[in-house]
This record gives sequence, C-alpha cells and structure tokens, in this order.
Amino acid sequence: MLYKNIFWIYLLFLLLTSFVLPSNCPGLTERKKWVISENSSLCVNGSTNVNKFSCEILAYGRTDTLTVNKSDKEIVLSGSIGINIQSFDCHNSMMTRDLRKTLKEKQFPMLHIIFLSLNRLPDLIPQPEPITGMVDIEIAGVRQHFEVKYKISIDDQRVVHLLGSRDINFSDFNLIPPRKLGGMIQTKDKLSVDFHLKMKTIN
Repeated sequence: MLYKNIFWIYLLFLLLTSFVLPSNCPGLTERKKWVISENSSLCVNGSTNVNKFSCEILAYGRTDTLTVNKSDKEIVLSGSIGINIQSFDCHNSMMTRDLRKTLKEKQFPMLHIIFLSLNRLPDLIPQPEPITGMVDIEIAGVRQHFEVKYKISIDDQRVVHLLGSRDINFSDFNLIPPRKLGGMIQTKDKLSVDFHLKMKTIN
C-alpha cells in the first residue's frame, strides 16, 4: 500500500512539473498587451508642384490591441489598425475629395497598418527612445512591406506614446497621384505617413 501511494505521489509530481517552466528557461516568451486609445491620430503629408498639403485623422475612433511577444530569437509585434479613408481631412474640400478618390475609397474604404516586429523591446521611459519595426501597409487592396522608425515613451498617466514615421509613394500601391487643371497642378508621388498611437498596458 505504501509503495502504491508513493507511486501516485510521484506521478502527480511529474504531471504538475510538466506544466511549469523555470523563469530562466531559454526561449521563454515574455508577453505584453497594449490597448490603442480611440484618440490616436494619423497624418499624411504631401506636396504638389505649387504647394504642400496635410491630410489628417485627428481621432482614431476605435480601440484595438497590439501584442508584444519577446523570446530569445525575436520580438514579434502583432495587431493592426484600420483607418477609414472617409475620415481624412485635408483642410481643403477639393484636396480631400481628390485624395479619397485616388485611394479608391469606394472600392477599398479602409487603409490598414499591420504591425509585425520590433528590433528590440523598449524600456518605456518618459524620454522618447528610438526603435524600429516592420509593418505591412495596405492601401487600395495592395499590401507592401516597410521598415518604420518609431519613438516610444510613457507619460505620468502611464500612457504609452508610439510615434511612427514612414515615407511611401502612390506608385508603391499602383496609384496615380491626383492632377488638376489639365495637369498644371501635379501631386508628387512621395507621401510621408506619421501616426501617433496612445496606448495602455493591460498586463
């Protein structure tokens, strides 16, 4: 009877320890989750042969979640944001209409930024620190892969601020820049995309 009890205790011990990984186990994954605030913003800056323009979305209007998984091999950043093309405001009705038309709003009403990875795990300190990451940007049904430069910080209210910046081209997405007045006013191919995500850690 004693041997039988010892056997069951030993078996229970094996079962319990099989589900527990030591904290210093190689390859152990560290996970963080950030909830994106609805008052995050995005700005697209461009220029024509006569002036510059800025098209903004001052409030994201929804909440999404980014997940950071850190292991010995890589830092995977997963999650995405979907931007409603109709929300862009270029502070000029003609430019706003032309941008929405160029981005094929009726066929593809959303612009997507899909987050993929970071080059390192940020320290999350008040002073903005530079990091880089890989994203996919999808516009008008075409998805392209880009490296994005970030600045990340945390404020007194424990809000994480992720500022990203990347230059893209209309032609990257098989789009033709808008033209007006018989081609006299031509929008240049290059655009600068800047976004400011305000996030809270939830674990």
